[in-house]
Amino acid sequence: MQSLWNDRDAASCQDNPLSLRVYTSRLLGQEPSLVLHGGGNTSVKTETTDLFGDRERIIYVKGSGWDLATIEAAGFAPVRLGLLERMAELPVLSDTDMVRAQRAAMTDPSAPTPSVEAILHAIIPFAYVDHTHADAVVTISNTPDGEATIRTLYGSRVLVVPYVMPGFVLARAIYDLTRQTDWKTLDGMILLHHGVFSFADDARSSYERMISLVTKAEEYIHNHGAAGSAPLAAPVAPATGPELTLATLRRQVSIARGAATVLQLDNSPGAVAFANRPDVASVARRGPLTPDHVIRTKPIPLVMNEDAVSSVTRYTADYQEYFSRHATTGMTILDPAPRWGVWPGRGTVAFGANPKETAIVLDIVRHTRMAIVTAEGLGGWSPLSPAELFEVEYWELEQAKLKKGGKAPTLEGRVALVTGAASGIGRAAAQMLHAHGASVVGIDINPDVASVLNKPGLVGQVCDVTNRAALDAAVHATVRRFGGLDHLVSNAGIFTPSQMLADLDAATWEKSLALNLTSHQHLLRVAIPYLRLGWNPAVVIVASKNVPAPGPGAGAYSVAKAGLTQLARVAALELAGDGIRVNVIHPHAVFDTAAWNPDVLAQRAKSYGVTVDEYKARNLLGVEITSKDVAELVLAMLGPAFAKTTGAQVPIDGGNERVI
Repeated sequence: MQSLWNDRDAASCQDNPLSLRVYTSRLLGQEPSLVLHGGGNTSVKTETTDLFGDRERIIYVKGSGWDLATIEAAGFAPVRLGLLERMAELPVLSDTDMVRAQRAAMTDPSAPTPSVEAILHAIIPFAYVDHTHADAVVTISNTPDGEATIRTLYGSRVLVVPYVMPGFVLARAIYDLTRQTDWKTLDGMILLHHGVFSFADDARSSYERMISLVTKAEEYIHNHGAAGSAPLAAPVAPATGPELTLATLRRQVSIARGAATVLQLDNSPGAVAFANRPDVASVARRGPLTPDHVIRTKPIPLVMNEDAVSSVTRYTADYQEYFSRHATTGMTILDPAPRWGVWPGRGTVAFGANPKETAIVLDIVRHTRMAIVTAEGLGGWSPLSPAELFEVEYWELEQAKLKKGGKAPTLEGRVALVTGAASGIGRAAAQMLHAHGASVVGIDINPDVASVLNKPGLVGQVCDVTNRAALDAAVHATVRRFGGLDHLVSNAGIFTPSQMLADLDAATWEKSLALNLTSHQHLLRVAIPYLRLGWNPAVVIVASKNVPAPGPGAGAYSVAKAGLTQLARVAALELAGDGIRVNVIHPHAVFDTAAWNPDVLAQRAKSYGVTVDEYKARNLLGVEITSKDVAELVLAMLGPAFAKTTGAQVPIDGGNERVI
């Protein structure tokens, strides 16, 4: 591991202790193997002048919820150092009371809650303190002879501390352990199974001591030929896979969790090689890389050694037994669903409430896999015991978060496929569903869809929906990307040129039927098996006002949309038994779509003798209908308001005399 310190960048901090603290914290945060997803914390001690002109000692310590990779000065909580030092002298203090007391000791009540390790930072008598969960160091400590190896590797310049639960107990243990210690003889401190501390009176020295300590562990691993970054020889899982198994697995995990869950499959060579280990059921289920990870990953993964239903059923039963074995009076069991799994022959899978959470779990799993393989090469993977992991998973601070709860977005964890998503109604619907928590794949023949829909959990894919093979591939890709399919917004369509029936050419007729009707039927056929495994599954068909009120010259369009509406009615009848709702929207005069442009609008308004704005609002309510308005209705139809409605046809046209 190389130092990233840069004199020019550091000089811009102008010898400001907090600015330097931000700078070196970000250097640490750039390296996931040190502070994977929020792990670790940093601090700096300084003096400030209070409101009355008095000098007081302050420690700025990383605040809860901030990531070292992107932290700013506002991410550090200013706490009165003297009060933290006095708290360390208390013989007993619950972590809940500790957090409350730390907040009371802050000089800025609007700052984030200080790290639970603030007291520990306070009693280390150096200006700068860095704490990481370095993979290499923790991996070595997670072996049968880990403590002896660590002590031999680092010698007397490093204080080695047996594992202690984070929080006040850890701070108090180190306070007792170091009463007679000359801190100046130490370069750092290693907490077995937990992480590394480095410290110094200047930012660079503290940072580079951390780099040196971790490098020593990396070199030890390399010299013993145990690095786990290279996968074992194994076949690579194909890009395509058993989508129905994925959807079944996701459904079972969602049921166990009590909420829709996003699934992500990692079928990289390393993941497949790990899943194919003959001892994978043993090594993977011994525990996580660090106890902090248990909050995100649960103590152990699911191992798919039978069908998805049986595997999840067995996992939840085992988890409930684990809770019963370790729980004390008053504890509330967390949901028993796995957060990751091992799938022999396929790789590893991660589960989360949304794509962000799933990606975090997936990243932790990648680091855990490498650590396990490395530790096995050093004598065996031997992390903390189930009882110690339970203590962290059911920490009183985590239980407090559980009781506070919080309302999730309406569609969090749901997976939706939207057609015709490059512009207009489809684009607005895709963005609306994503904004309310859904993971969305939007497809369109327009290549712009890939750039228009390009966010985590919002993906644009080029697809000609009249091409059956391409449409099949788009549905399967959606399932592989997020694990299943809950919602289908069948919106793709085209308004064909106006032609009276006597003049209607075959090409126009066939084009309208192919896109406005047949493509929707094929999409339903492909999607239904996955919708049957979905969470509150629902289909929204975007038809047209021309169904209840057709106009002359629109025969090709009106007939296709009428057939589409009839298709939706039949689907509602056939799929209700599977719990799949199918409803229809009839929009009219939605002018912010690809079918309209300023010149056409101006011509139409002129022909009616009105302004463009007046033309847009030519309905009973005198309002303009936008793509966003239609998207709001799509959202409602997929949400709880329409939970008990199927087969409905709802106009969104501002009121039309002919329809009414």
